Amino acid sequence: MREGIRSLTDTIRFFYTFIRSPHQVGSIIPSSKFLANAMFKKVRWGEVSTIAELGAGTGVFTRHIYENKREGSIAIIFEQDCKLRQYLKKKYPGLCYYSNARDLKQTLVKLGISHVDLIICSLPFAIFPQSLRDEILEGVFQTLKPGGFFIAFQYSLQMKNQLTEIFSSVDLSVVPLNIPPAIVYTCAKE
Repeated sequence: MREGIRSLTDTIRFFYTFIRSPHQVGSIIPSSKFLANAMFKKVRWGEVSTIAELGAGTGVFTRHIYENKREGSIAIIFEQDCKLRQYLKKKYPGLCYYSNARDLKQTLVKLGISHVDLIICSLPFAIFPQSLRDEILEGVFQTLKPGGFFIAFQYSLQMKNQLTEIFSSVDLSVVPLNIPPAIVYTCAKE
């Protein structure tokens, strides 16, 4: 019962954020648990000591990170919307919170971290100008350690060509039980 109420509250919060900032949010409702499960399906938590999340929203993926990260590992969460970021800080304490995914590399330098093992991404690349996509993905590639994974979801195949140019391997899977149906890109850096 509590989970259902929390989910409804998060949906309303997410929808309100979409209304306020439609050019920063890619959907009108949060990601489903089916999409969350697909995003983390290949993650080997025992091998992850540093993780970054880009575009946390109401924390559907942040919750998985919070519940599964091993003790002593570092999670850096980026969410541009100030209200959502404050909400996440209260809901998932002990993680590091920042506003802009464009600042991934600079944030890691400030934290004394050279590379991350895993980057989870919910950014709506389809509504971003190409220059912003390029800037964010360059930061992702530079900060991801060799052997690390960049896992993102989108609602189309629009990013497939760009991701296959950047990463040594890109696996796609479709999650039909999400509104709208989503595509998960699991990208490995050699």
